[in-house]
Amino acid sequence: MKDKHMLDTLANHFRVAFELPDDAVDWLLMMFHVTQFFDDVADGDPVERDDLNMALWNTLYACHHNRFFIANGAYLLPLVGSMIMKWQASDAAEREGNADARSFVWRAGYYDLVLAAIQLCHGVECAIQNAHHVMSLYGEKLEDYLEEFHHA
Repeated sequence: MKDKHMLDTLANHFRVAFELPDDAVDWLLMMFHVTQFFDDVADGDPVERDDLNMALWNTLYACHHNRFFIANGAYLLPLVGSMIMKWQASDAAEREGNADARSFVWRAGYYDLVLAAIQLCHGVECAIQNAHHVMSLYGEKLEDYLEEFHHA
């Protein structure tokens, strides 16, 4: 997986800085892997067979059998739906040649799930206190994003 370093960085933050339980960490990492995999597929980037197998397993089985998700799925599923629609909006803007700062922000819907996990595990005050730390985990820079589409 090309984002292995980011996956490791997120795992460390989730476990150490945000003190999330293992089931929450596992679910968030599965969701990160799945979203990155499908983004690579949509962009026509090469994908490894192991990543395909993992995305298939996580999407159709593991994400739904995770204890954190089982306990909180009614709250999490609408956020997942919103995250998907935000990504689709960004993708549409990009394909139409309209990538800009707004479409860049739409791509960060995954971090809504991270904030939700912190809120569910530690309460709203903790989520508020850590919101800026969570959002700063977004690994892509606006300049790099825009550069990608100006040279496409």
